[in-house]
Amino acid sequence: MPRARDLGLALGLLPPGPLNAITDIAAVRVGHVSLVEGESVRTGVTAILTHERDPFREKTPAAAFVLNGFGKTCGLPQVAELGVLETPILLTGTLAVPRVADALIDWTIERNPDVLSVNPVVGECNDGYLNDIQGRHVRAEHVFGALDGAAAGPVAEGAVGAGVGMTCYGWKGGIGTSSRRSDQFLVGALVLTNFGQRDELRIDGAPVGRELARIAGGAGVDGSGSVMVIVGTDVPLDARQLGRVARRGALGLARTGVTAGHGSGDFILAFSNAEPVPHRPPTGLLTRRVVAEDGPLISGLFQATVEAVEEAVINSLLMAETTRGRDGRVREALPLEPTLAILRRHGRIANP
Repeated sequence: MPRARDLGLALGLLPPGPLNAITDIAAVRVGHVSLVEGESVRTGVTAILTHERDPFREKTPAAAFVLNGFGKTCGLPQVAELGVLETPILLTGTLAVPRVADALIDWTIERNPDVLSVNPVVGECNDGYLNDIQGRHVRAEHVFGALDGAAAGPVAEGAVGAGVGMTCYGWKGGIGTSSRRSDQFLVGALVLTNFGQRDELRIDGAPVGRELARIAGGAGVDGSGSVMVIVGTDVPLDARQLGRVARRGALGLARTGVTAGHGSGDFILAFSNAEPVPHRPPTGLLTRRVVAEDGPLISGLFQATVEAVEEAVINSLLMAETTRGRDGRVREALPLEPTLAILRRHGRIANP
């Protein structure tokens, strides 16, 4: 399956990083465990590790933005209060959140036997259309597999990990990633897409969804759903600044057509791994670097976030394959040839 760049799409103005993935940021690792069993299990877990050190002992500056709060995420209130992550970020299906959080606590305690409190951060989207969601098939060993298997390098996309059972704009969705770079920074985004009506989809501004709906039907597919957006950077930012970055993630979603409907849980979590915060500081005063906001760098970070999130969503669609799940339900992959024809007609890619 092709990514956006493979089709000749150049979304935005900034260039991507070498892998065009969140793992372009040094030390960031991603792991997936996909559960495809029988006719009805279509779910999984995705883990994002923000750096190579112990995440509890070396906490990661972070902030979250809730675009629409119809969601069941775990851990965001403490992130808002303290401005740090102290675990990896886990993504999964909605009803698996408590079990994934419990396993993440076990994982943390194993590495830090003296822990008396830990804030597991788990995001979710509802995969119940294709998956036997009430069966809650994600178990601790799957969480450990995603965490222990997390790696740098290219990131698997589409119907993998937490994305196995997801739907995006009425087509098969799932995991997508992208990055942007300049001489001064890297920004990477990873998304879990499960939102949107078919006729809303726009690719590089072209009304692809509306034109596909005329061909394939289904314009009225329920736009309720959810999306988890993870944005990372190697630039030193504090939690307030990361909140500003997180809010720009919503603009990247909007470029693809999303309107954040009533029943949609839309969450953006941003982190910087430039300067982790020690769990037990050596003194009562921490001296830290942060970007000055009276120069062009902060605006460049905002632009990079918007562009990386937009392309990550499109990659999640392009890389997902048709999936059959519970009760014989099917989510078709985005039809490639009709999509290419629309993009050529609108001048977004060159004619062959």
